[in-house]
Amino acid sequence: MAKSIMIQGTGSGVGKSLIAAGLCRILTADMGLRVAPFKAQNMALNSFVTDDGGEIGCAQATQAEAAGIAPSVYMNPILLKASGESGSQVIVLGKVYKTMQATEFYEQKELFWKTVTHAWDELSATYEFIVIEGAGSPAEINLMDREIVNMAVARHTGSPVILVGDIDRGGVFASLYGTTALLNYEDSRLIKAFIINKFRGDINILLPGNKLIEDRTGIPVIGVLPYVTDMGLPEEDGLVLETKAKALPAAASDDSIKITVLRLKYISNFTDFQPFQYEPNVELIISRRPEDIMNADLIIIPGSKNTIADLTILRDSGLDKIIKQAVKRGIPAIGLCGGYQMLGKTIEDPLRIESAEAKVAGLCLLDTATVFNETKTTRQVIAATAGQIPYVRNTHSALTGYEIHMGQTKGADSPAFVVSGQHPDGAVKNSVWGTYIHGIFDNDAFRRDLINGLRERKGLPSVEDAPVSYAAEKDAAIDRLAQLLRTNLNMDFIYSLAGL
Repeated sequence: MAKSIMIQGTGSGVGKSLIAAGLCRILTADMGLRVAPFKAQNMALNSFVTDDGGEIGCAQATQAEAAGIAPSVYMNPILLKASGESGSQVIVLGKVYKTMQATEFYEQKELFWKTVTHAWDELSATYEFIVIEGAGSPAEINLMDREIVNMAVARHTGSPVILVGDIDRGGVFASLYGTTALLNYEDSRLIKAFIINKFRGDINILLPGNKLIEDRTGIPVIGVLPYVTDMGLPEEDGLVLETKAKALPAAASDDSIKITVLRLKYISNFTDFQPFQYEPNVELIISRRPEDIMNADLIIIPGSKNTIADLTILRDSGLDKIIKQAVKRGIPAIGLCGGYQMLGKTIEDPLRIESAEAKVAGLCLLDTATVFNETKTTRQVIAATAGQIPYVRNTHSALTGYEIHMGQTKGADSPAFVVSGQHPDGAVKNSVWGTYIHGIFDNDAFRRDLINGLRERKGLPSVEDAPVSYAAEKDAAIDRLAQLLRTNLNMDFIYSLAGL
């Protein structure tokens, strides 16, 4: 049976996912253990496809990468993907179960709990140590008897809990104290340590508070992590987009390329654009402002968990006209997954999977039509460019990525890619193209070729340096994260707590 430790938080977005990833790297690299991550239930629109076609949260894929292992559906047995008023799509062991409202989900708690414990048994039989991540807060008092991801998992696995609080939001001591106070006695005793995250300023001012919270709860603060503006790793969910957008420059410099990613309400897999952040002279903007669209060198319409709803919002806000105006001016546009579907002439939803409308008009920038069906495609792919893609000056093969989408798209346009040597994917028309392939920009040579094509269009010289290795940059970022934890946490306490 594997040993384990659990990272819980006083709320969402406090840093649980990255701390868990850093511990996966430390326990693997420093202790030589076979380590796996585990999050019983995740709610996120960023997802990843495993080798066998299962869908899990992107955060667990990153944590597996930190541990040097392949992601597995057992690492995130229950994934919830919010779909608007229809509820959430429930993914069980990597496959779609059904779309459910919260009440219906909790009514089937026992079924999902059996899935969680089965996944835990599979992982614990394979690995020596498991780093468990909780979700939200364990002190949601209205859900304590129904939750399957926080203290229920800690009790089942016998895991000591480290509770993380975010001081940047304010009220960190109240959050730590309040969490322990709201738990029942048995569960509160499982919390063995506190971590304060995202601290700015003089640590000496904070230390008296650390001592007082320890005196009042009997639980030590084992470290204070500094505020880091960008760790360079994929984020857990869309909550961070607003912060990122504000932190980016408002306008591109004369020698740079400005890429505007449309900020959709139901944006999913925005990690597709992470590689551009490592490229020299590229400014990535996530925005809905018309001026950011009209002044872009490239517009990207990202994936969406509710394509029809996001398309309707674009139309109601007039942004559809802005996008068409930009394309008419010659600004190239790319649609990924749901964004690709929006670019076409129509989207049909005969089974009302996403909408009450059976058919809606698209942006009509591609001569394609999409029909939703009950089957969800989830697979890893190897692709090659099928012909000339706008501003991609060369042909490319052995491009890796993955597909996660409902529905099929067909049309008269030339395909953008060929998957597995035979299946067409995507479409190209003039300066617009779309694809179902997530992770297409993770391919270094393809990404650099596109950037240089855009630079050429703008009258700028090509970037002649070797393409940035996105995989190496991610790995280095995980190493930096691990070192941040080593420097600022009492690792000996953590090792002792974990029985190492």
